Amino acid sequence: MRYLKSSVLILALAAASAAFAAGTLPVIPTDSVTVTMYYKQTVYDQADKKLGDVDDVLINRSGQITGFIVGVGGFVGVGEKDVAVPFSAISVTTKDGKHYLSMTESKESLTSAVGYKYDRNLMTWVAAK
Repeated sequence: MRYLKSSVLILALAAASAAFAAGTLPVIPTDSVTVTMYYKQTVYDQADKKLGDVDDVLINRSGQITGFIVGVGGFVGVGEKDVAVPFSAISVTTKDGKHYLSMTESKESLTSAVGYKYDRNLMTWVAAK
């Protein structure tokens, strides 16, 4: 009887751990990128001048990063304009152990682009009026 109780307990624990493990990754895929690499990071132009900060990361339903919302202009977020930038427009390099985001656009071209506002009801970005 003692053997049967131990066997049942072991089988129950094994089943529980297998069910738990099914919802986790055993290892992080090597081709993964993290949102942290982009979110709240500063974006620079080709002359290393600050263009703005990544305010949001746009991800499609398949889980692919498609673009970014970059806040340009303003001071400490006041007067800032949020613009949409495609994923392919931003390059990531590493300098002194830190990720460095840059793009070829100028601050003027970004500030003249269509602005967006986050709609909390729709839970998405919509063109600003």
